[in-house]
Amino acid sequence: MTSSRRSPSLEAQRVKRRLELDNAVAAELAGTQDAVLRTLEEHLQADVFLRGNLLTLEGDAAAVDAAEQVVREVADLVARGHEIGPGTIHAIQNALDRAESPSRVLEDVVWRHRSTKVAPKTVNQKRYVDSIRRNTITFGIGPAGTGKTWLAVAMAAAALHRREVNRIILTRPAVEAGERLGFLPGDLMAKVDPYLRPLFDALHDMIDPERVSQHLERGVIEVAPLAFMRGRTLNDSFIILDEAQNTTPEQMKMFLTRLGFNSKMVVTGDVTQVDLPDDQRSGLVSVVEVLDDVEGIEFIRFAGEDVVRHRLVQRIVAAYAEHQQRLAPELRAAPPRPDRRRA
Repeated sequence: MTSSRRSPSLEAQRVKRRLELDNAVAAELAGTQDAVLRTLEEHLQADVFLRGNLLTLEGDAAAVDAAEQVVREVADLVARGHEIGPGTIHAIQNALDRAESPSRVLEDVVWRHRSTKVAPKTVNQKRYVDSIRRNTITFGIGPAGTGKTWLAVAMAAAALHRREVNRIILTRPAVEAGERLGFLPGDLMAKVDPYLRPLFDALHDMIDPERVSQHLERGVIEVAPLAFMRGRTLNDSFIILDEAQNTTPEQMKMFLTRLGFNSKMVVTGDVTQVDLPDDQRSGLVSVVEVLDDVEGIEFIRFAGEDVVRHRLVQRIVAAYAEHQQRLAPELRAAPPRPDRRRA
C-alpha cells in the first residue's frame, strides 16, 4: 500500500522563501486577476503567493532562485517606470536565459505614438532593431508573431520622424495563399489590397490614420506590390519587403538591387510558409546562401520563444515545428531500389 504523502527526501528539497516588496511592485505583480503571478508560476515552476506586499516563493531550490531573480528584475523595471504585464515576465525570462540584462532589452523604445510604446520584448528582437540601426540591409527570418514586420515599421516611422529618410516604402509579393487574384472584384490595386492590408494595419498602429492618408497622397509613404519596384532606384528611403518567402530568387535580386543612396532595407519572412508552386524555390531561402557573408547585410533568425502574440500561438508554432521534424524522414527521397531483373 502506497502513501499519498511526499517522501521526506522530496520535502527536504522544497524551499520556501519570503520577499518583502515595495507597494508599487506588489501592485504590478498582482495586476489584473493575478495574471502576472500566474505567468510567473507558469514560467518558473514555483508556487507564488502574494499577500499584501509579502511574496512567498515555494518549490525546488533552483526554481525559487530563478523566481527571485525575475521578481528582483521586475522591481528594477517598476522603479524605472515600466508597466508590468504577463508578456514582461516572458521577456525577462528570455533575457535571463541568454545572460542579457532585461532592462537593456525592454528599455530600448524605438517608437512612441500616443499610448503605443514599441520596444523589443525578446533578446532576438533587440538584436534585430540593433541590426537595423547598424546595417544597410537586415533580414528578419522566423515564424509568425515574432514582431518582424511590427518592429520594422516602427523603425521606419521613427526614421521618417527624425528626417533620416524622406519616405517609407512597404511592399509584398502578391502571391495567392490558396486564393486566386483574378476572382477578386475591382481593378488591379483593389485585387492586391488584401495582400497589402497587414502593412496598412501596422502603419495605422504607428501613425495617425489621417497622417497616413496625407503621406500616401504626397508619396511620403508608398505601399505597393513587389512588381511595382522593377526599374526603380530608391534613394533616401526606408524600404520594407514583407512576406519575402514568396519571392522567387529573381524577384529577390531585383528588389535588393533597387537600393539607392542613404536608404535602408528590411526583408522579413517565414521560410516555413512558402506559397510558391512546389517546383519554385523561395528567394528568401536562396538569398541566405548568396549573401550570408556580405558586409553591411545581417540575418537575424527568430524562433518559437520569440513569439509575442497570445501564448497559444507560441504553442502552435512549436507543434508545427515538431510535426515537420517528424515528417522530415518521410519527405526525403527514397534511395533507388536495386535492379532485380539482373541475375
